[in-house]
Amino acid sequence: MQNDDKFPDGMIPLGAETFHFSCHSGVKCFTSCCKNVDMFLFPYDIIRLKNRLGLNSELFMRRYTRLSTGSHPYFPAVMLKLNDNPERSCPFLTEIGCSVYADRPSACRTYPLERAVDRTSDCGSHPDYYFLTHHTYCLGHHEKPSYTPLQWIREQQLQDYNVQNDRWAELDTIFLTNPWKGEGSGGPRQQIAFMVCYNVDEFRVFVALNHIFEQFQISKKQKKHIESDDVALLQFGFEWLKFFLGANSSLQQR
Repeated sequence: MQNDDKFPDGMIPLGAETFHFSCHSGVKCFTSCCKNVDMFLFPYDIIRLKNRLGLNSELFMRRYTRLSTGSHPYFPAVMLKLNDNPERSCPFLTEIGCSVYADRPSACRTYPLERAVDRTSDCGSHPDYYFLTHHTYCLGHHEKPSYTPLQWIREQQLQDYNVQNDRWAELDTIFLTNPWKGEGSGGPRQQIAFMVCYNVDEFRVFVALNHIFEQFQISKKQKKHIESDDVALLQFGFEWLKFFLGANSSLQQR
């Protein structure tokens, strides 16, 4: 993605342009976007939500998610499991709005924007672009507040989500190469990868039982932080997975 003619369906990125939007209980369509929606959940989303609800990763996954085909056939996607009611509402939706608002998934935070990252760029970092969605049911576009994409990112506290989702996307690009080879879908290596990405609590036990830290150059301070912090453990897990799958990793063996 480098020129406007390379964006899908003629979509034009906003750049620094402003857009109008606000979502609150006074808008007639309030919570409409929380129903009948297919939402992907990423590893960082899972951590934020399961900690918010006081659940371990496995219980959260069983209760609130389902597996689906992702952007490629070599690794499954995780999607939010909606309520089994006529509206197919979000399980976290209440009569007064979102019950997990402070830890809502990145897709909810980004709306009404959509984010795309140019991973073909030769520069050191991958530039990102934001596009404005156009759902006819959404009346929030007629509200007065205006934002640039950067202002929206700051207000919705998307920075951490974007950083972690970019790390996940980098790992998923490795999965796209089918590193499982003869094992096929659901083989032992893919099951380990799925555990690392979506069951950080089980991965913590796996690390301890297999003495993973002792195999790499990790300081006591780093080890303590990784052991106690889910996000730090997820980041370590991503780098360990790269090493495990024979890709470039920042980890240094002892």
